Amino acid sequence: MDNMQIITPHYIMFHDRVVTNLSVAFEKTIVKIAPFEELIEIYPDAKVTTLREHSLLMPGLINAHVHIEFSGNKTSLSYGNFLNWLYSVIENRANLINDCGVECMSEAIDAMLENGITTFGAISSHAMDLEACVKAKQNVVFFNELIGSQAAMADALFGDFVARLDASKQVQREGFYPAVAIHSPYSVHPVLIKKAIDIVKNENLKLTAHFMESQAEREWLDKSEGEFKEFFQDLFKQDRNISNAKEFLEHFNEVPTLFTHAVELNEDEIQTLKNHNHTVIHCPISNRLLGNKTLNIQALNNENIPWIVATDGLSSNYGLDLFEEMKISLFMHADAPLISFAKALLDGVTINAAKALGLNTGEIAEGKNADMIVIDLEDEPNEQLPLHLLLHRYNISKVYINGKLEKGN
Repeated sequence: MDNMQIITPHYIMFHDRVVTNLSVAFEKTIVKIAPFEELIEIYPDAKVTTLREHSLLMPGLINAHVHIEFSGNKTSLSYGNFLNWLYSVIENRANLINDCGVECMSEAIDAMLENGITTFGAISSHAMDLEACVKAKQNVVFFNELIGSQAAMADALFGDFVARLDASKQVQREGFYPAVAIHSPYSVHPVLIKKAIDIVKNENLKLTAHFMESQAEREWLDKSEGEFKEFFQDLFKQDRNISNAKEFLEHFNEVPTLFTHAVELNEDEIQTLKNHNHTVIHCPISNRLLGNKTLNIQALNNENIPWIVATDGLSSNYGLDLFEEMKISLFMHADAPLISFAKALLDGVTINAAKALGLNTGEIAEGKNADMIVIDLEDEPNEQLPLHLLLHRYNISKVYINGKLEKGN
């Protein structure tokens, strides 16, 4: 118990309520929550931190989907239409990646830390971000991404994917978790998907994929038509899809998966997500900037399909700030009940994101990892606190990750 700490905030945000007059004793995990007098009697040698009036201790935020490798983008890419954006990514990919080295990527990671993000899921296309993610103070789920729709290139692409996955498995540090990403149904050959999912099942890895992000994807998967037709003919001499959406989803039947975007789902796909315990990742700013629809969260709620919130990467966002992301979603979903939706959004970056990633974090509770942030409120919180946290962007004065103070003093 040499590393025991006791922190006494003015308020603690539990999952279902806000309390006062309690303190938290923690090392890597939260050991006990009780009044300060009780804790200091049990742990007389603990390091004690007493926080200012109106300080709020709450769970650290979890950004389950971010592309660190594209952190150099500000004005290079074309927004407003998904295909125009995709062409601009292909045209600028080399420059964006080459111009954003470890320092540039680390700046993006540090910005997430400043914004209270204690865990993130890095979607890694080339492993250029591996070093920066290893050096990160946050917990990292490192999703090695598989891409490649052409059968002739399948072996080479899969070999590259396995080499990157193996490199991430060599990382020895607390809070770093190798994982797998399948890029999308239109860009990965079914044979490769099957082989990758076999690895996922054998090694019990987390799995994610982009799915139903755009109208172009919907039309291509349904009919091999639409805006993607010219794209695939020009770049890959391919005149039809490699699988439809139903065939794609069937690969994931035995592995609960995090599907990102999902703004073009049909009824059958919603039922499939429900039946196989999948989770949807909601990236509202990215969807808006790329000219895509807004996620139909009510349809997911009707079927009790879990959804969480993420920023996507700086290739389709102007920042990596989950408070901003939640606020944008709050205003995009104008029909949602204001306070309960704000609470659901906060759950989508804390407890529900932790569940989706299979991590022992996401709430202030005994036994959970001590991933915690301190928010400096300006007055006593009331029943509208979830809304106020999204609207007012209060100062984040301390960030703890696995019990270690990583921001503040």
